[in-house]
Amino acid sequence: MKVTTKKLSDTSVELKVVLDKDDLKAAEEKATARLVREVKVEGFRKGKAPLDIAKKHINPNDLASVSLDIAVRTSVPKAFEEGKSAPLMIPNVEVTKFVPGETVEYTAKADILPEIKLGDYKKLGIKKEVSKPTEKDVKEILENIQNAYAEKKVAKKKAEMDDEVIIDFEGSLNGEKFEGGSAKDFPLTLGSHQFIPGFEEGIVGHEPGDSFDLELTFPKDYHAEKLAGQKTVFSVLVKQINEKIKPALDDELAKKCGPFKTIDELKADIKKNLETQNAAKADEKFKDDLVNKLVEKSKVSAPEIMVKDQLNLIKNDISANAARQGLQFEDYLKQTGQTEEDWEKEARKVAEQRVKASLCLQILARDEKIEVEEEIVDAKINELREVYKKSKEALKNLKDPNVRQDIKNRLTIEKTLNYLVELNSK
Repeated sequence: MKVTTKKLSDTSVELKVVLDKDDLKAAEEKATARLVREVKVEGFRKGKAPLDIAKKHINPNDLASVSLDIAVRTSVPKAFEEGKSAPLMIPNVEVTKFVPGETVEYTAKADILPEIKLGDYKKLGIKKEVSKPTEKDVKEILENIQNAYAEKKVAKKKAEMDDEVIIDFEGSLNGEKFEGGSAKDFPLTLGSHQFIPGFEEGIVGHEPGDSFDLELTFPKDYHAEKLAGQKTVFSVLVKQINEKIKPALDDELAKKCGPFKTIDELKADIKKNLETQNAAKADEKFKDDLVNKLVEKSKVSAPEIMVKDQLNLIKNDISANAARQGLQFEDYLKQTGQTEEDWEKEARKVAEQRVKASLCLQILARDEKIEVEEEIVDAKINELREVYKKSKEALKNLKDPNVRQDIKNRLTIEKTLNYLVELNSK
């Protein structure tokens, strides 16, 4: 076998393979052994005729076809091994020449694992920053608690910030309505920043029954590109004003929130929870920053097949979230003002970064000989069995060796990431 390797990119190659007589002879012997089992010879049961006699009854075209299939199929893995390439999928093979018993020539193209050179992962220069909760943070939580326990009272007065107003509104661009720009009996808490700047402020001072127009401009960075920076007119009708009667920040409110006797105990618990949340956020950000820095300092490319897999995962996540709201992926695109091409262009950046990060961590695990014991994998699978004990399909999948390997790979990546954190926390 003769193999010539042509590098198409950092992540793909094309092999030109030539098989000689010896290669074909071995393949033909295997093909013969397979075909004689199917040959029908008069006077013998199927597949029971002596080998010499059975050979004479094999169709030459069948022998050539099966020999070619065996020769190519068995030589492709060896060809990539000889070319020092690891295909990420079944290679695309095209036979360019075949002379039975003499020679076979074919090309095999495939995406491959790129050559990866890790940067200095022991000194990435990233510091973890944990923010301390401020009095403002605690105050915001207390205000949310007050709002949760607040009573609403219909009021005949001018609208003020923090009031809930029930409104009808209709938006237009150049006199024409636009999708998502109108609603009836819409409850809006003034100051909640649900609408573009100026909308909620423009309702302040109006009374029930007031009808008026608000001339506003969408922010330039508005998520729907068709509306970004555009001037618009909202016709608004105030139908009702609900004044919120908030409870006092006292010991009685604290008792309603849990096992607290005083408001000071509630405040201390809020601060403690914020500290825990901030620490968790800092840990996650530290991990993300470390991996991003590792990718930046390393030589790594993202194979297209892996990028497409990640794009599909991202799209599936978005579709699943949209489905929970009774929407489809296309509805998500409309809400965000994107075409599918626009979405894919941005999502591809995320997908490529994920692939590069995964490859770098895999190489780091290999170099540092980081492995996960089978007992740990067993424990994780048992944990998942408990979580999905009511799903027969999920329990069946957990018995699949491929699923087990995927779980092991994820645990290995997690262990490697923790190792990277440990190295850069000294």
